[in-house]
Amino acid sequence: MKSKTNHTITSRADWLAARTALLAEEKQLTRQLDALAARRRALPWLKVVEDYRFETQRGHVSLADLFAGRSQLVVQHFMLGPGWGEGCPSCSFMADHTDGMLPHLAARDVTMVAVSRAPIAEIVAFQKRMGWRFPWVSSNGSDFNRDFHVSFTEAEVASGKVNYNFTEQPFGSTEAPGISVFHKDVEGTIHHTCSVYGRGVELMMGAYRILDLVPKGRDEDALEYGMQWVRHHDSYEASAAARCGCKGTEAGA
Repeated sequence: MKSKTNHTITSRADWLAARTALLAEEKQLTRQLDALAARRRALPWLKVVEDYRFETQRGHVSLADLFAGRSQLVVQHFMLGPGWGEGCPSCSFMADHTDGMLPHLAARDVTMVAVSRAPIAEIVAFQKRMGWRFPWVSSNGSDFNRDFHVSFTEAEVASGKVNYNFTEQPFGSTEAPGISVFHKDVEGTIHHTCSVYGRGVELMMGAYRILDLVPKGRDEDALEYGMQWVRHHDSYEASAAARCGCKGTEAGA
């Protein structure tokens, strides 16, 4: 889509001066983010005493099994409830970034899995549609989602008060997004080290980092909510055209 240029145009010298001035602020922010990350890692841990069980295609496994021999586990709380048929588009946007990260995370002693409350057969069907390969298990029948504050009852949603992002607030769905981190020591003891919710999950959305660089940015100001534009990656018009072999007309190309 073409857009009309309506922006300040300047000389190379003035552009360089403006860019280097902003670079100084960017470097300061980077150092602040590094310091914040160190403080997050230094937070106290919470021992996990519950015996959570998860359903896989090969049977039931424990939380300890999800570590797959590593000491650190990252869980994407993926919004896919029983009977939904397909996962949340925003969670899917996050998950589109996962497969490429897996070998790099493994090299740093990290396993990453997705967990949803839908039965495993429904998870597998949607995962196959999306073409993803990352591990994805079902927490259906356990308290895992409730305990990590990413699943709510219909009554809680209707009341306008659910426990999400460390506060009571309105939420429009019985499922919510999040990322939780766990550590398993040499004795097998598991600790919950951190969880992030709300916009905290943007750390998985590398595409947003690119959009933040381009002139239009995220281009979300006129939308009802920020991620309203996001679709499953096989549902954008360009994807549909590619699947059917259609070619854009001269007017629409």
